[in-house]
Amino acid sequence: MLLIPTRRRTWAPREHTPIITYNYRHDRISALAALTVSPTRQHLGFYLRFQPRNFQATDVADFLRAFLQHLRGDIILRWDRGSIHRGPAIEAVCQAHPRLQIKEFPAYAPELNPTEQVWNDFKRHTANSVLRDTRHLRHRLSANTRRVRRSQAKLRSFFSSSQLPSPP
Repeated sequence: MLLIPTRRRTWAPREHTPIITYNYRHDRISALAALTVSPTRQHLGFYLRFQPRNFQATDVADFLRAFLQHLRGDIILRWDRGSIHRGPAIEAVCQAHPRLQIKEFPAYAPELNPTEQVWNDFKRHTANSVLRDTRHLRHRLSANTRRVRRSQAKLRSFFSSSQLPSPP
């Protein structure tokens, strides 16, 4: 997530286009997320991690280990074919946790990934706003995270907006 504002359409009087001034800074916060579906209770969950630098495979492995501590039973994880999802660190997590199965989405198929809908939702809720610094961006992302986690309907919408079958 960048500090550069996302532009969206807005309602404004004709010929009074809103103007948003901002500092053109490329500061960012990297985010890693997982949506979960419980097969027994049909409960949806949302797990998220932020950090100031780009994620690498070792960071993803740490996220997976923390994620596995929160969930019981067998886990089927679907993710894209990103380079951060490969390598010795990821293989070590898979070998240490045989209950974790990893399946990849087809190449170039973001429409299948419900997590992409999370990022669209976050961008929609920060559109046309000026974020002063990464602290302000992190505050907005945390508020969005709380909003999304509280709503089973919102979490279901991420699945229904993707081209995956919706959870029961």
